[in-house]
Amino acid sequence: MNENIRLLRPLFKGLPIILLVMFLALLLAEKYLEYVTPMYQSTAKLKLADNQEGVPSANTVKNLDAFTSTNRIATEIEVLKSSNLLEKALKELPFNTEIYRKGKFKSVELFYNSPIIVKALSKSNKIYDRRFSVNVLSGTAFIFHNPINNQDIDGVFGKPITINEATFLISLNTTFINSKKEIKIIDSYEFEFLSIQKLMDKINENLDVSSVDIDVPVVRINFKSNVPEKTALFVNKLAETYIKDYLETRYRIANVTVDFIKQEINKSRYKLRTSENNLQNFRDRKNIINVKQESETDLRRIAQLKIQQTNVRMSLEAIKNLNKYIASGKKNYFDLAPNFEAFTDLLSTELVKKIKALQADKKDLLLVYTPENEKVKVIDEKLKDIIDYQIESIKNSERDLQIKYDALSRDINQLESVFVGFPEKEKNLEILNREFNLYENAYNILNQKRIEAEIAKSAKIIFHKIITPGKVPKKPFFPIRSVIIIVSILLGMFGSIFVIYLIYFTQAKVNDVYTIEKNSSIPVAITTPYLLSKEEIRINFLKDIVQMELKGIIQNKSILTISSYDDAKDHLFHAENFVRALQEQGRNILIIDATGQLKNVVANIDYLDYSDLKFLSYTKTAFENEIREKAKNYDFCIINNQSIKEDRLALLFMSLATENLFVLDSKKTAQKIILKMELLKEEYILQSLWFILNKANYHPSIMVDLKKRWAKYKNNTLLL
Repeated sequence: MNENIRLLRPLFKGLPIILLVMFLALLLAEKYLEYVTPMYQSTAKLKLADNQEGVPSANTVKNLDAFTSTNRIATEIEVLKSSNLLEKALKELPFNTEIYRKGKFKSVELFYNSPIIVKALSKSNKIYDRRFSVNVLSGTAFIFHNPINNQDIDGVFGKPITINEATFLISLNTTFINSKKEIKIIDSYEFEFLSIQKLMDKINENLDVSSVDIDVPVVRINFKSNVPEKTALFVNKLAETYIKDYLETRYRIANVTVDFIKQEINKSRYKLRTSENNLQNFRDRKNIINVKQESETDLRRIAQLKIQQTNVRMSLEAIKNLNKYIASGKKNYFDLAPNFEAFTDLLSTELVKKIKALQADKKDLLLVYTPENEKVKVIDEKLKDIIDYQIESIKNSERDLQIKYDALSRDINQLESVFVGFPEKEKNLEILNREFNLYENAYNILNQKRIEAEIAKSAKIIFHKIITPGKVPKKPFFPIRSVIIIVSILLGMFGSIFVIYLIYFTQAKVNDVYTIEKNSSIPVAITTPYLLSKEEIRINFLKDIVQMELKGIIQNKSILTISSYDDAKDHLFHAENFVRALQEQGRNILIIDATGQLKNVVANIDYLDYSDLKFLSYTKTAFENEIREKAKNYDFCIINNQSIKEDRLALLFMSLATENLFVLDSKKTAQKIILKMELLKEEYILQSLWFILNKANYHPSIMVDLKKRWAKYKNNTLLL
């Protein structure tokens, strides 16, 4: 807890400085806000067209659109930021001329609120990106300053001024002046003609185009300017220019597409006509009407003829076998048993029946008559006639079947000759048909695309649209007054705290007993508070004498040395008041003064002055013998020592003393002195070294410190 209080003590001490710095920071912030140029921002939101949105004809040529991209939103953002589109938008905006009202510390752009109008009737490259000054003297006259040749020209409103191959016309903005009741016209103005490069740089610096979300086709257009009207004008004009440019691009693509399709249609028409003629000539040359139908008909006829041929061949073979069989047994005809399966007509059947009937009659007659009987012979004649007729009929049937078979064979061969070279003819016909179908399909598709392209060309619909137009901002987005003030105050507060602690830790004063005990093993004899009245001083030092006597520091016949590090005056207060307290106790004291500062300070006390430079030649033994000789008749000896930093006889007197008191000032003595005294004690074997902390628990405000430092500075200045 005490450690925390110690850490916070510099903060409490420096609280006035912190408050002062915070107040100064507030004033600085107010002054900054007074002179800083406010920045305004306007935002427009643009919804991009969806390829799946609208009538089908609106997307007719989307496959031929050169601006289609996979990452479409990012592509459109880059289009919006492109220099070509920005230049198109800037051509329709009055941003190339800037007019300022000139003040002592800053210039303010007027834009629409300018009481004067500047027009360049003719321009030269020398006038771009230069500030020209106009000092209005009255409602009719002004002084024009040319920075190119540092020349002043008297001018009159409404009359052109020619400089450096350029002509200006400066006139009063009567519309604006009449709209304001009180307007200051007589003032200093500046104007500048911006080159396209500088204007583009300013636009790009303050323009931000981004998407609302990676998957949402909405683009946000932000623009910043010190003129609020410019922000809304630019974002809206850029969005309108983008939509207009997109529409023009679509029209241009549609026109190019229509012209291209018409050219391709003409080419396709010529190729289609050529293919038609080639196909027609091939059909005429090969006598083709319908290859498939004709081939099926011929194959069907061939199959039928072959079936007939097979039947005829079978009948012919049977007839031939029957004829051979009958011819081989013609003399024994009745002993034969021919197969009449192939001879099945009604006449043959009747003849066979007739033969069988005659044979039966003959057998019956032979039972009565002899073979030479006329009746029997008549029957034999009848049988012979029938047999001859039948044999001749078989021969005629064989000849007839052979003729029929030969005719069928000729017909079949003739039909089969049609299929000779058929695969090649079919292949050529297929090639010609495929070529014709290809050109026909291409021709039909191109005509369909031409119609769609014509519709798209005539369409006036576009699905890009401004969903949130930019508005003229009423408040600047920078600077934010409350934020600037709060940040300034906080910076002042933290900065002053940092400086206070930086000074506190870099100077590193003793401050309190805790610091002494933390950095050294040398004990603290007494602590002296900050005392103001003489009575407080007297009482305090009487108490201190008692405490030191109880601690064994003050003993009979002892030699007590009082020292400090930087200046002998730092321990003079304690030396003087110790002497007075001991005198008040009635002690017999000898004062040995190595500084000469106690002379004539205390009356009725034996005093020896060792501040003369001649004592530098004394040895330690000489000092020791002399001091002990003179001190033996006294109860107590006090040596007012020199400063350790001066180091002429200081360490010598400390080595002669039985007790050493070293004064540390809590507000003056640095912490490093504690460590130095620790080292000196070990190096010079100093006996009974004690610390005295002066101004213990004294924590004046930093204003008191500053007041004292100022008084000290004035005194030093007066002494000089």
